[in-house]
Amino acid sequence: MHGIRLISAAMSRLDKLMNAAKRLIAGTLGLEDPICIMPYRGYGTPDNLHLRGRVLQDQGIKLREENASVWRNLRNMYRRFESDEVAEARVRAYFGAAQQDVLTNAEGFFQVTFALSDQPVESDRFWQPITLELLEPLPRHSAPIKVDSEVMVVSERARFGVISDIDDTIMRTAATDLLKMIRIAYLGNENTRRPFSGVAEFYHALQQGQNDDHRNPIFYVSSSAWNMYDLFEKFMDFNHIPRGPILLRDIELSPANLLSFKHESHKIEQITPILNCFSHLPFILIGDSGQKDPEIYQQLVKHHPDRIFAIYIRDVTPNDSQRQGELEAIANQVKETGCEFVVFPETQVAMEHAITHHWISCN
Repeated sequence: MHGIRLISAAMSRLDKLMNAAKRLIAGTLGLEDPICIMPYRGYGTPDNLHLRGRVLQDQGIKLREENASVWRNLRNMYRRFESDEVAEARVRAYFGAAQQDVLTNAEGFFQVTFALSDQPVESDRFWQPITLELLEPLPRHSAPIKVDSEVMVVSERARFGVISDIDDTIMRTAATDLLKMIRIAYLGNENTRRPFSGVAEFYHALQQGQNDDHRNPIFYVSSSAWNMYDLFEKFMDFNHIPRGPILLRDIELSPANLLSFKHESHKIEQITPILNCFSHLPFILIGDSGQKDPEIYQQLVKHHPDRIFAIYIRDVTPNDSQRQGELEAIANQVKETGCEFVVFPETQVAMEHAITHHWISCN
């Protein structure tokens, strides 16, 4: 095991040296791809804002290509995963008069946190703007690199929060059918992917609560790679699904990683900070039966008692008798805690349940 770790560390160092050499040669010859900042929508409270992002070399991926060929989609996906991250880049974040400089890590990721206890944010605005500027490195003959991003600020008017899976919960992915999943997830784009019927209406109703003034926050947590972020963001915009922070994971392009379905630790690591940040809010959790969402959510109910109103699980395994038995056992255990557990074949079933419990309006 120690030998494997040494080999892995050596390969990692070699990869970094090769990337650095490649950038140096490309820069010398004037052939380097332009650098871009990829911002990820953040979240926070009136006195604390959190935002992540990544500095990459722009791969020239074109979105919204409705009639794109499988080859073009495959090429875009390859570019998405083979992106050249920029380590130790210096990024400056601006929020009003406040600013903060951060450095990217070895994978090009950075994280910004604004503590605004002296001047808390006015919570009348659900989304607050943040500007990001690349300070170093600056490619030659390049204009200043700035991008606008936004942070969802949860106000005291919120009555609950929503945490939702994406694949096979919001969009049809066929995660239980490996070949079909690869075709949909890796050979398509945001136009070729399809949401389940009623998803946009249900999520808008959850965001609004019983009236339009609640502005309940929605968070999307998936085990897909951060490299897929732009596709997910455009998919949701294209299908009128409410905006919310999209939390993904860092994963390299390899058969072992693409076919890995060990989601439990990642999702709990992403969801727990949300529950801690908004300790005054109860939550509704939405997932599907295809992977481990029921088991993950059951753990969250156990570790955060009285914080979860309901667990909604889309049934994508109706013909799997073993899985159905597992869902029934989990449902019985969860319901003993006072939390609702609903397995639904169609979105309308979940909507009707939420209406019955006065979490959303029937209008």
